[in-house]
Formats: sequence, C-alpha cells, structure tokens
Amino acid sequence: MPTYTEKKLVPYTPAQLSALVADVGKYPQFLPWCAGARIRSHVENILIADLSIGFGPFRESFTSRVTILPQDAEGVCEIKVQYQNGPFKYLNNSWHFAPHPQGCLVDFYVDFEFRNVILQKAIGVVFTEAVHRMVAAFLKRAGTVYGPPAQAAEGQPLPLGIAGK
Repeated sequence: MPTYTEKKLVPYTPAQLSALVADVGKYPQFLPWCAGARIRSHVENILIADLSIGFGPFRESFTSRVTILPQDAEGVCEIKVQYQNGPFKYLNNSWHFAPHPQGCLVDFYVDFEFRNVILQKAIGVVFTEAVHRMVAAFLKRAGTVYGPPAQAAEGQPLPLGIAGK
C-alpha cells in the first residue's frame, strides 16, 4: 500500500554503501525504530534475518531474505529484500547503488502493507517521514563508518540531492 522511493547522489562508493546496508546485524545501533536484529543464516550472498521494529505502542518482528548482489562490471551493487514471515501482507524492498563521478547514485525502494489495519493506519500517517529518516540514518552511518564525505574530483563539496514520494 504505502510506496516510497528515494534517489540520492552521495559521496561514497557503491561498495561502501552496499556493505553498510548488508550489515543487518548492526541496524539497532543506528536505525530509528529498529529494536533488534538477528541473523538466522548467512550463506554466500544470502542472509535470513529477523528484525524487530517498534514505534509508539507497536512492536513487531519479521523475517526477510536479503540477497546481496556482487558488484557488476559497471560497478553497480544491489541489495534485494524478500519478506518471509511476520506482520506484513507483503514487503518489497531494494537498494541500487550505481557509480557516479561524484560518488554514488542511491536508489531506494520500499512497498509494504501490514496485515493489521490499525497498524497500517498508524504507520500511514508518518510513513514518508519515517522512511526518509531511515535513509538519512544510513547516510549518517556512512559518515561514522567511512569518515566525512570525500570531496568531489574538483575539490568541491558534493551536493546531496533528495527525491522522495
């Protein structure tokens, strides 16, 4: 039901951002509303993870299959999340990281619907802001893990672009 996409130009590499998003076990350290994370299995580029989320009086856990696609010949990295079990009717989520002369073009997509109508209505009110804050938390984490953003090739600071719906 709610769908959100955000595209940004960020001053990190696709490999750096892919590694950050793939590190699901660390999500509770920096992601808003993420109360817990447990990796059930990690075989090659696929992991099965349980996440616990909480906002207001609501607490829910769900299981996802996370596929980390290796960097391709063009330098693109991608992460796809497939919902397996929990409070959703469905959950589709993907991250696409493409190289750019000034860093990386990030394309984030999420679409989901809760089974619980009350929960769906509660999140619907704040959905766009919540997901925007989540993406911002990943970018802030990149600064913590990889240091301040690199300067563009010309030595100028990189502008960060935002587009959400």
